[in-house]
Amino acid sequence: MTLTSKTDQPIGIFDSGIGGLTVYSEIRKKLPDESLIYLGDTARVPYGTKTAETIIRYSIENARFLLQRKVKAIVVACNTASALALSHLKSEIDVPVIGVVMPGAKIAIEKTKKNIIGVIGTEATVASSAYAKALRSLSKDVKVVSQSCPLFVPLVEEGWIDNEVAEVAAKTYLSGMKEEGIDVLVLGCTHYPLLKKVISNVVGSEILLVDSASTTADALDLLLSEYKLKKASKEKANHQIYVTDLPARFESMARRFLGDDIPQIKHVVI
Repeated sequence: MTLTSKTDQPIGIFDSGIGGLTVYSEIRKKLPDESLIYLGDTARVPYGTKTAETIIRYSIENARFLLQRKVKAIVVACNTASALALSHLKSEIDVPVIGVVMPGAKIAIEKTKKNIIGVIGTEATVASSAYAKALRSLSKDVKVVSQSCPLFVPLVEEGWIDNEVAEVAAKTYLSGMKEEGIDVLVLGCTHYPLLKKVISNVVGSEILLVDSASTTADALDLLLSEYKLKKASKEKANHQIYVTDLPARFESMARRFLGDDIPQIKHVVI
């Protein structure tokens, strides 16, 4: 693809693994003319059990990989990296950067009627209190009930999204959340939407599940407009997906998110 101007450059998206494809998919729907470059750091997944320093380093390395491919903006499609590395990325790189935490928090505040919101995420995301801070910045009276679910990411990465193991894990982590009176549950990890059925069965269908994929796509649309980076040409979008390990395995899982409409998946070393 020949890039004729900055507005025609692609948008970069990165995640620790497969989960960020939920965000990729929504951005592709919302902004069909934009070219996307997705990086799944499958060699180093999961991020949620690692230290903040490690997550920040990985995130900066991922961003630099995308910048080498001349992206005009970067979406951090990983809740853990958004929680811990977003401010560092914004100071390190010279293109607009958006995370997934605040867009998800905004829709949770809009939807709650009881002002009691549950948040589930990786150990690192929950320990950072990023969602609690974001939610309370939007509504000072909101009660936030948080729970880390460290087994959920490896379950999704293994494709164990609707079996007895997933059900036992969900019951172990979530059985107490309904008793807290929540009416909205934020899925604070982009892997978790694949476990929606199991999660909803445990907490009850009356509790609204919020994932930040669609709200992040909306926020990105506004960001591109703000920075005057909306694609100018009518050239067809060109999407690319890179992974740092196991491309064949990633491709088989990617079909659960994207069907057969996936670009060639390329292996890279960062």
